[in-house]
Amino acid sequence: MPVAANTEFFIDPSRCIGCQACVQACEECDTHRGHAMIHLEYIERAQSTQTTPVVCMHCDSPTCAEVCPADAIKRTADGVVQSARKPRCIACSNCVLACPFGVPKMKSEFELMMKCDMCYDRTSVGKKPMCATVCPSQALHFGTREEVERLRPRAQPVNRFRFGQQWITTKVNMMAPAAPPAYIDVTAAMHAGPTGRRYALPVVGAGASG
Repeated sequence: MPVAANTEFFIDPSRCIGCQACVQACEECDTHRGHAMIHLEYIERAQSTQTTPVVCMHCDSPTCAEVCPADAIKRTADGVVQSARKPRCIACSNCVLACPFGVPKMKSEFELMMKCDMCYDRTSVGKKPMCATVCPSQALHFGTREEVERLRPRAQPVNRFRFGQQWITTKVNMMAPAAPPAYIDVTAAMHAGPTGRRYALPVVGAGASG
């Protein structure tokens, strides 16, 4: 049974509070055997504590599958890129190096690449991914585009990304400010400075006489 055509995965980094509830929930998935397939990354650790959840973006033309010499990574008809198949995976790490989003992880103890497969055992039968069911701030949302438009009137989903000369369209959407460009230029964003406000806090006792 395929994932419902009208449901999509949405990530809103601005709403992530770094609680790691998604990581803990992912570990409970039976198919993951106690290993989380989602992880949190700091966006600008030197400037902020802001984090963002990282899941597989499920590319229309998955680079990980294209570079796999053993044909161990399959994309389903409904657009979900599966984790590597154990009988085929040769633990070469080509997929780990090739993914522009940094998603696949090589589990050396299993000699197997493991990554988010959008909880296919759940989403293919009409349930939400584990991470999206527990996120308290709704940084992860699985539902219809109409729901997102109602819940996020000041944001808009984007699923087209540019990495230098490489263009990637994904099944997973990234929430961006309303009226964003038609795509997100990831390479350019890597060189952009922080956009948050800076605050100068007075030091208690500064200037006081001894």
